[in-house]
Amino acid sequence: MPGTTDYFKKLCEICQAFGTARNRRELLEMIFASAMEILEGKAACLYLMEPGKPELMPVAHKGLSESYFRSKKSMLVQKLAPLVLEKGFFYSRDAATDPTLAYPDAKKAEGIASILAAPVMVKGKNIGVFCLFTATPKDFTPEEKDFLSLLAQQGGGVMEHARLIDHLHRETQLFFDLAVNLSGSLEVKEILHAMTADLAKSLVGVKGASIRLLNEAGETLELVASFGLSKKYLQKGPVSAQKSIAQAIKNGTPVIVLDAATDRRVQYRAMNKEEGIVTILAVPIKTKEKVIGVLRLYSKTVRHFTAEEIKLVTALAYLGGLAIQNASLYLLCQTEMKDLQAELWSHRSWF
Repeated sequence: MPGTTDYFKKLCEICQAFGTARNRRELLEMIFASAMEILEGKAACLYLMEPGKPELMPVAHKGLSESYFRSKKSMLVQKLAPLVLEKGFFYSRDAATDPTLAYPDAKKAEGIASILAAPVMVKGKNIGVFCLFTATPKDFTPEEKDFLSLLAQQGGGVMEHARLIDHLHRETQLFFDLAVNLSGSLEVKEILHAMTADLAKSLVGVKGASIRLLNEAGETLELVASFGLSKKYLQKGPVSAQKSIAQAIKNGTPVIVLDAATDRRVQYRAMNKEEGIVTILAVPIKTKEKVIGVLRLYSKTVRHFTAEEIKLVTALAYLGGLAIQNASLYLLCQTEMKDLQAELWSHRSWF
């Protein structure tokens, strides 16, 4: 059995290797290999939580068959996460007979005997579980459990770093696409439709988006662009600027509605339930500090938008307002040019 010095030495090797790894896959490969080598495991797997999913989803592994890893039988029920947090680990000596675990026959067929799991923490928040599997029943020492917990934290750091990079790439691409549309077209509806589609596709858990602008009287919000929403939902009736998440228009600040089917700030609550909409993020669209409309994102499950996501959507909404302003100025210039041409022609007709 390896001693304390072995754990320390292996952790030092992992930290040194992190500086040479080229990508996330290599980093996770190092963590998996270390866990299997030191703790005598046959396989290791990283599970992460997904909003609205009842299971912990496997995202990376080493030592499992692809058929098992890709199947629903490899998932862990999400109730394991609190158990892992409560004790700092989860241990099952015989996965094939443990009532806590689902699909015991599949685990037996995969050759899994014992399971040791540690929470994956990022900034004090549990985002998943790191599991080690053995081929024969094994009892783990406190030191071995601590070692797996440290590896789990390394795995969490890898995933958080990758998330931040993905988020940066996504933001950059969204701004780039919108900048291209702004510079290449004065068709404001095309630009706004592209914006709703890009946002809905880029943000995880978002099913649709819409842009509505205030009518001349400032009483209703008229639909000008949408993505991912049914025709029936879009034609549900007039959307009141005073009854439909009015704070976004009145205060000019983003508003999050976590449950659109029950929140009294929402105008058509029954329609939201029928459409399968749970959370709504409403962000004002402004031109020269004047609110002219609202950009809304819709999710099928409760979604807690991060501060970074809200800033991103707000910035894109401002760019949408700029597109509308540019199109308005262009139309104004066209009108004035026509008036000027007509005036010049009338003067020429005198001669």
